[in-house]
Amino acid sequence: MVRPNNNQLPENLPQLQNLIKRDPESYSDEFHIQYQHFLSLLEVFALNPSEENKSLDDIVMFIAQVAQCYPAVCEEFPKRLSDLLRNYATVLDPAMRNCFVKALILLRNKNLVPALDILELFFQLLRCPDKNLRTFLQTHIVTDIKNMNAKHKDMKLNSSLQAFMYSMLKDANPKAAKMSVDIMIELYKKNIWNDAKTVNVIATVGCFSKVTKVLVTSLKFFLGHDEEDEEEDSDSENEVDLKGALMANRVNKKTKKRTKQLAQIKKQAVKAQKKKKNAPAFNFSGIHLVHNPQGMAEGLFKQLQATNERFEVKLMHLDVISRLIGIHELFLFGFYPYITRFLQPHQRQVTRVLQFAAQASHELVPGDIIEPILKTIANNFITERNSSDVMAIGLNATREICMRCPLAMGEDLLQDLAMYKTYKEKSVMMAARSLITLYREQLPALLHKKDRGRQTEAQAERKVRAYGEREVHDTVLGAEALLKDSKTIDIESDEDTDSNDGEWVNVTHSDGEGGAADEDDDEEDEDDDEDEEDEDNSDEEDEEGENSDEGVESGEESVKTKKEKKDIKILSQKEAAQELALTRIFTDEDFKRINAANLKKTVTSARKRPLEQDRAEFVKLNSIEMIYKKRKHDKESRLETVQAGRQDRERFGWKDGRVNEHCSKTNREKRKTKNFGMLRHKARSKVKKSFKDKQQALRKHLLHQKKMK
Repeated sequence: MVRPNNNQLPENLPQLQNLIKRDPESYSDEFHIQYQHFLSLLEVFALNPSEENKSLDDIVMFIAQVAQCYPAVCEEFPKRLSDLLRNYATVLDPAMRNCFVKALILLRNKNLVPALDILELFFQLLRCPDKNLRTFLQTHIVTDIKNMNAKHKDMKLNSSLQAFMYSMLKDANPKAAKMSVDIMIELYKKNIWNDAKTVNVIATVGCFSKVTKVLVTSLKFFLGHDEEDEEEDSDSENEVDLKGALMANRVNKKTKKRTKQLAQIKKQAVKAQKKKKNAPAFNFSGIHLVHNPQGMAEGLFKQLQATNERFEVKLMHLDVISRLIGIHELFLFGFYPYITRFLQPHQRQVTRVLQFAAQASHELVPGDIIEPILKTIANNFITERNSSDVMAIGLNATREICMRCPLAMGEDLLQDLAMYKTYKEKSVMMAARSLITLYREQLPALLHKKDRGRQTEAQAERKVRAYGEREVHDTVLGAEALLKDSKTIDIESDEDTDSNDGEWVNVTHSDGEGGAADEDDDEEDEDDDEDEEDEDNSDEEDEEGENSDEGVESGEESVKTKKEKKDIKILSQKEAAQELALTRIFTDEDFKRINAANLKKTVTSARKRPLEQDRAEFVKLNSIEMIYKKRKHDKESRLETVQAGRQDRERFGWKDGRVNEHCSKTNREKRKTKNFGMLRHKARSKVKKSFKDKQQALRKHLLHQKKMK
């Protein structure tokens, strides 16, 4: 009896695939047969590429799986698939197109296809009207480029892909251009293409695209730090309350569910603690890497004036332009009159417009350019015909603008706004006082004498800068606080070295040179001696002209003796601090002491807390919308008001309508005071019946009616 042939390899491709991967040489003939079959199917498919061919689909995936076993035979296989996709990408059946793409991805993962060739092909496939395919290709492109740059960045390949991406952003197909800019932004956020070339491609092409979606996506890229702030806010809101969970678990009944929840909360707390300890990863905004910020700002402003897009897109333009002006300190004088038109209390998103005005202010802008904005805010917002919230927002916006450009404020306007420090509404009062505090630090001469306050040490050391003047420091500010602990400088002080009462100490060099205090004393003695000599000489000249020459000679001799005393170099405290900064590496403890000393200067003989004057890159919207509210009543006074209103008033709630209050009540009234267990059976009967129950009840009722007849 002859056994039937059980060889099913020609038809069973998964089995053949498994056997080939185990022993490629033994099944070489079977693979050649399948490859020839693929070529014949491919010729037939090319005649009608819009029709789905299941056999071709299966054999393409089979060859892609085992192509690494026969590289010589499959050398032309990727090229054939690429040519099919290039020539018939838009007319191919979606299933067949996805099959060819997946086969090429398999070959790429096995390094059988050059990365640049397949990525260029996939970028061209973004033109296809297939959303699922475009999403799949975007994920693969990002993942592939990320894997290629995992160990080290391939600059040559990245440069070629970026150049190709530059051309794709100009593509006439809006979907392909939008997907290209999305890929570039995602690669930038993943720190793969976080170089200036990627940013400038988006800045020069994406921000000026005629496709609205590409334009909006590119503008949002330069505003991406706001999303990070929102994530931080959401993280702060979702903080784990481990202490409360432990207390609840100790008090409540122990169950498996609560034990499991407590264990999960502990894991979250540990994870949050580790996250806080990790060093923060800074991802700078792409706006810092723009090569030509002035040209970009001018181009965006020109595009803004000519655009007919919706108001939200215009706000994005204003935001990006204001950030470019503020960060790079640009000159775009036409921007300020344009934004002044939107400074009205009834304007939609007016607080954001005020934010843009503050962001576009910096010290190099002449005060005459920004002064009209301040006057417009004062006339439209800071008037008593508006509500207190509007006035407070106007004062806050004025403060933020003046913080970045103090010279824009005029003396008369500042003194008028300072008069709101005694306004009846606390929100306005606090906003006005914050403006006064700002100018106490910056330009106290513009304030009225009674508003200047007591001068602090920090204010005394600060120099009022003119327009365009830069403050250059030749040492670390506050390094004088470290002179006591300096190893290269000896300290002569009667007090303990740990004490710091704010007084300067005598500083001498390690070689025994004179200190700063000695220098001051010597200078004072020298000045006194010189004054006395001048007086003596003048008296001698008036009284006796003959003795004048003798006085001059004695003065010269005294000067010579003082110069001999100054043969040893004397360092002042500032010079000693400068030498210390040049010869010593400061530690974290040193900087803590420096910060403490600088903080003490800001509060000496002045406020309880210092004013934060550090200019941030971006103006926070909360700084303008922050309104101080004072409760009219605390809890006790509100309870007193409630109790006073209840006097001489009938009891609120249900009223007994019986004529005789001693007579019995109805069952309905008694039911309100009964325990629920006594009424459970009645409450259960009120449950809504299902359709089946209604059918049965109706049938029972009809049968009963029929029997009664």
